[in-house]
Amino acid sequence: MPYRDINDLPQNVTEHLPKHAQEIYLAAFNNAWDEYGHEEERAHRVAWSAVKKKYQKDESSGQWKAIDKA
Repeated sequence: MPYRDINDLPQNVTEHLPKHAQEIYLAAFNNAWDEYGHEEERAHRVAWSAVKKKYQKDESSGQWKAIDKA
């Protein structure tokens, strides 16, 4: 099931990711949902992969932060 907006995302996504990362997750999930024939588990994996291209989890704080490209 595709998500309409970030408020519909799973709790583990909305509680831990910043808003922009949630938007990335939403777009990637919905695209993968359509592309891979409604395979929910696969769509979640694709969505997390997309988030990890721009964000990383800070091991000390547990917070997701944008990757510094500098």
